[in-house]
Amino acid sequence: MFNSRPGCNLSMSAAALAAVLAVSAIGTASAQERKSIRWATSSVDSYGYKVAAAMVKIAEESLGGQYTITVNPYPSTTGAMKAAMDGNAEIGYTADVGMTQLYAGEGGFKNYTPAKSKLVHAWYAYPMESFMAVAAKDAGKFKCWGDFSGKPVFYTPAGFMNWLNFQRIYKTLGYQFKHVQIDPKTQSDALQGGTIAGAVAYTTAGRSLASYWKETEVRMDVKVINPCPEEITKLKAAGLAVVDVDPKNAFSKDIGVKQIHGVPILFAYNVRADMPEDVVYKMLSAFYKNRDSLAKSDPGFTPMAQDFVGMQVHGINANPDIPVHAGMARFLKEQKAWNDKWKIAK
Repeated sequence: MFNSRPGCNLSMSAAALAAVLAVSAIGTASAQERKSIRWATSSVDSYGYKVAAAMVKIAEESLGGQYTITVNPYPSTTGAMKAAMDGNAEIGYTADVGMTQLYAGEGGFKNYTPAKSKLVHAWYAYPMESFMAVAAKDAGKFKCWGDFSGKPVFYTPAGFMNWLNFQRIYKTLGYQFKHVQIDPKTQSDALQGGTIAGAVAYTTAGRSLASYWKETEVRMDVKVINPCPEEITKLKAAGLAVVDVDPKNAFSKDIGVKQIHGVPILFAYNVRADMPEDVVYKMLSAFYKNRDSLAKSDPGFTPMAQDFVGMQVHGINANPDIPVHAGMARFLKEQKAWNDKWKIAK
């Protein structure tokens, strides 16, 4: 029954207001208690940025709502690595070749000293395959990768891991690396106008093309130039793999070859050693549990889904002297895949 006494109504209103304020205070306190993880990727045009959303959702759920994860793009993969090492991010997008250069103090890491500390092995997610392409009208000018030596080429944006990969390839083959930096969105114009002789393309797991390359393919006809047999022999002798990619899985048009011959790199999302062991362990375990759903969200995750643990082992073995994060070590020990020759980061 409705009570019309003013005093009673005032008391009830005060009580209700107090309850609302209490709930609001709890919500505010809860939001304030959530810790932040900044996930540094390469630019918004890159594959690394494109697939981050699916990974972040799984990572946040694995951490029980205790962390808020934000994706922060940087102009290059090297920039993302430095952001994590300088304390501007907690997770840094990288690859095996980038980790090699970091610890060797070469390339973009020459004379570089992190404000915090270097990245260590934490999670390897997918392979990419680097190769060379040209405007279809110019394909007759090129037979081998050596034909691009000293010529202006867009080797993907400077600081990208595929850019580093072709530096490694050219060093092995003894070729001159002449990079021309352009906006990836203008790549088709640069190829058709002759500003660049060629451009490095890359697939993820032999399937997914970078978004800016999809745009290029829509706007023009391109042809892939494969390395010659003697170049493949030399690359393999130096310890670099050369893999076949079915062009029908990546391109929508004929690109002039039945098989693309690419040099693969293994991409990772690595962290500093000071990231809590439990955080890395929970995220790795969640990615392992959800590996099939990740592959369904993007085919680039297919190799990881097929052999998640093996990919982590390959990632470490590419640079076995680099320390392994304690959370990753814990995960691999559970999976009976730990090698006692590896060292755990302190």
